Amino acid sequence: MIDWIPVAGSTRVVAEAYDAEAERILVRFREGVEWWYGACPPSVWAQFTAPGQSRGQFIHQVLDHKPNGRYAG
Repeated sequence: MIDWIPVAGSTRVVAEAYDAEAERILVRFREGVEWWYGACPPSVWAQFTAPGQSRGQFIHQVLDHKPNGRYAG
């Protein structure tokens, strides 16, 4: 089961989660769409969730260049 973490202060992202076994970052966008980003070791998750990090910018600059797709839960 995925433990979604609410995200405050983002204009795009409302929740996030990390699947350590699959090394995937999961993102729930404001529209309700959930997306996965693969090839994300714990260091990438730490960068993504760092205080002050813009989730939208990180997705655009880093995660969009990794394997990704719609998350079906």
